[in-house]
Amino acid sequence: LKYLICMTWRPQYRSSKYRHVFGKPATKENCYDGVPITRSVHDNHLCTVNPRFIAVITECAGGGAFLVLSINHTGKVDPHHPKVSGHRGNVLDIKWNPFNDFCIASCSEDTTVKIWDIHEHGVLKNITVPRKELQGHSRRVGLIEWHPTAENIIFSTGYDYQVMVWKLDVPEQVIKNPVRSISVHSDVVLSMSFNTDGSRLATSCKDKKIRVIDPRTGTLLQETNCKSHKASKVLFLGNLKMLLSTGSSRWNHRQIALWDQEDLSQPSYSEDLDGSSGVLFPFYDPDTHMLYIAGKGDGNIRYYEISPEKPYVHYLTEYRSLLPQKGMGVMPKRGLDVCSCEIFRFYKLVTIKSLIEPLSMIVPRRSEAYQDDIYPMTAGNKPSMTADEWIGGLDKGPVMMSLRPGSKLDSYVELGSGKDPTDSMETQHSRSRPGLSLLIQERLDAKEGNARKVSPPTSLLPSTDEKSSSTTYVSNGQLDSTHCSPPKTENELRQMFYKQQEEIRRLKEHLNQKDVRIKQLELEIKNVRNSQANL
Repeated sequence: LKYLICMTWRPQYRSSKYRHVFGKPATKENCYDGVPITRSVHDNHLCTVNPRFIAVITECAGGGAFLVLSINHTGKVDPHHPKVSGHRGNVLDIKWNPFNDFCIASCSEDTTVKIWDIHEHGVLKNITVPRKELQGHSRRVGLIEWHPTAENIIFSTGYDYQVMVWKLDVPEQVIKNPVRSISVHSDVVLSMSFNTDGSRLATSCKDKKIRVIDPRTGTLLQETNCKSHKASKVLFLGNLKMLLSTGSSRWNHRQIALWDQEDLSQPSYSEDLDGSSGVLFPFYDPDTHMLYIAGKGDGNIRYYEISPEKPYVHYLTEYRSLLPQKGMGVMPKRGLDVCSCEIFRFYKLVTIKSLIEPLSMIVPRRSEAYQDDIYPMTAGNKPSMTADEWIGGLDKGPVMMSLRPGSKLDSYVELGSGKDPTDSMETQHSRSRPGLSLLIQERLDAKEGNARKVSPPTSLLPSTDEKSSSTTYVSNGQLDSTHCSPPKTENELRQMFYKQQEEIRRLKEHLNQKDVRIKQLELEIKNVRNSQANL
């Protein structure tokens, strides 16, 4: 019997393209050195990043300030670098506007939220006057969060237990009346998170409860009463209709828990991690369904893959480092280096060295071509509605964008459409490259013995108009109809030649992938025919 059991048992391996993801820290010259990181004990990220700038809360005497650096301003930072220093108390949280890379919000112990405009070349001198000042909280403001799809809507919460909704596109410079004040919490709010279209707001509170709220009306929809998990941070997991929280168990072990957003009575999944005391910061990538857990004061970052079926959470591995992080910033997906297969990038605040260390999470791939399977359509930097539309009751999903270099494709995803954004991307790509379908059809006909001579597709050849002297080139598998003057020097001619060689290489690789797909489809057709013949 034992022999039979051993023979029938098979190890259960789960296939995943992210199994071998690894963390690659930046070299010393590509870090930000000499940054006076704040010594505040507030459990926030303390850092925010976009493709142009990195902002970090700094130590400052006589008020609060934060530093804004160009994303390329690596190396040693000037100790006298200008700051944004208009708050009268310590700055507790900062967030870039997701739809404007030159607009940042900050909140402070002086009970205000301030909106700042940053010059395109960075902070050239100390900024003390904000574009907008939001006055409504009676005690210090600890958290701010921009609405994910509506323009000019920001949420703030403070030690007065209130969550306030602000509309920024008003003429007043000082705004004293919020659109709505949500009063459903009995203690300080520790974290806020929106779902994909911004129709639900999840909060964790110092009373260890998780709440799901309608952010427009302030109605409390769900609330946890679980005694076995004390939540400190909460996060919506994209479109999976699940929440993830980090906190502690009844034995004070650090713990993660997964919840159904429609039923918060008991967690669907929970796991104890260790016995440390630092707060766990969760980060979720809805494009790859990867979850990253970084502990305050830890040097390691665990990462998991989330699936909609049980057991939901699949541990991958962890990145380990001797440098403990006090806070973390995350680069939006549109700022990643897709040529090196980078799928996530952290900015670790290392207080003991006054250092900000970029950390890239990379999928190892041999090919240098763009990898469609790990870069689906992602939320872009365009709002899908105005503030008035959202206040009026409208909910819309984010405007999606492709990360393919040179791509200008946008696809609009409606709330509850149920469509996979990658489907629309594939459709648009095939429509923009009609010549490829002709070549694929030609290969199919050749395999069937009915090869026919086809003239080269005009959409794949450079077309020159004598009147306008404009040329249409193929760029990254797509047509680029920008007006280009002919090369005037030998160097320009050489560069154009190299570009065309690269485009030809990419097109050949794309055709090879199509060949593989054609073979797969042919095998499937044969299998279907054989099964029908057997019937």
